[in-house]
Amino acid sequence: MSTIEEAPRATAGVLPAEKKPSGRPAPLRKRFVGSGEKPGFLTYGLLLAFLVSSAYPLWWSAVIGSRSNEALGETWPPLLPGGNFWTNVGEVFDTIPFWLALGNSVLISSIITLSVVGFSTLAGYAFAKLRFKGRNGLMLMVVATMAIPTQLGIIPLFMVMRTLGWTGEIGAVVVPTLVTAFGVFFMRQYLVDVIPDELIESARMDGANMISTFWHVAMPAAKPAMAILGLFTFMTAWTDFLWPLLVLDAGNPTLQTALSQLQSARYVDYSVVLAGAVLATLPLLVLFALAGKQLISGIMQGAVKG
Repeated sequence: MSTIEEAPRATAGVLPAEKKPSGRPAPLRKRFVGSGEKPGFLTYGLLLAFLVSSAYPLWWSAVIGSRSNEALGETWPPLLPGGNFWTNVGEVFDTIPFWLALGNSVLISSIITLSVVGFSTLAGYAFAKLRFKGRNGLMLMVVATMAIPTQLGIIPLFMVMRTLGWTGEIGAVVVPTLVTAFGVFFMRQYLVDVIPDELIESARMDGANMISTFWHVAMPAAKPAMAILGLFTFMTAWTDFLWPLLVLDAGNPTLQTALSQLQSARYVDYSVVLAGAVLATLPLLVLFALAGKQLISGIMQGAVKG
């Protein structure tokens, strides 16, 4: 009896000791997380360093773009803007067809973004929620195309555009990128979990056809992912350089190819070049400022879903 009674007492004495907190938190965790699960000073330091390293090239371009070309040869690079920005901007306008190139870039990027987002959402919904023969094989083929470098298809694609007589036309830049494999894969991965199958079955039981189900069920759920995909697609189309340079002529350029004309002379005024680069970056900054709320909302919803 004494042995049986001592066992529960020993167990009772051990269990409370195991439930007690295991000492102080690790110092490194405290630096990252801080008190009360709030970010610590090391987290803010890393974020600040990342922000400075990301924003400094753009700031440096704006500084040199507002000065003369001699600023590049100074021992200590300047950190504050000068007074020649508008002079350099005027030189950009006199050298290249800036407004024509800007209009072409806006038109091309907008059409590509709307097309990629629309087709990718449709295809992503089909691969995620519809049951049809060969679905997995087709999805595997779509993903496999992402492994092929874009440069391998430039020559045959250029031959096709020349056969169609589209060289020098905006359609030659728009049509090959109306839909992307990454867009389809991205939307499929998002919609496969965010839309319950029971919700689709309920809509069908209420008499909704396939198009109506997509419009009223899938579209509202896909808006955060569509915003993210649209933002990055617009940025990719806006900064595309190689294919527009090959297929468009100098009289009908995009903004990126037009800026390359600033370096065609023997003497390159880099202050003018960087002033043009700053002008080409401003629309993207405005887009990020306007779409920032949707971008953060989509990222947060994806994090909660994961």
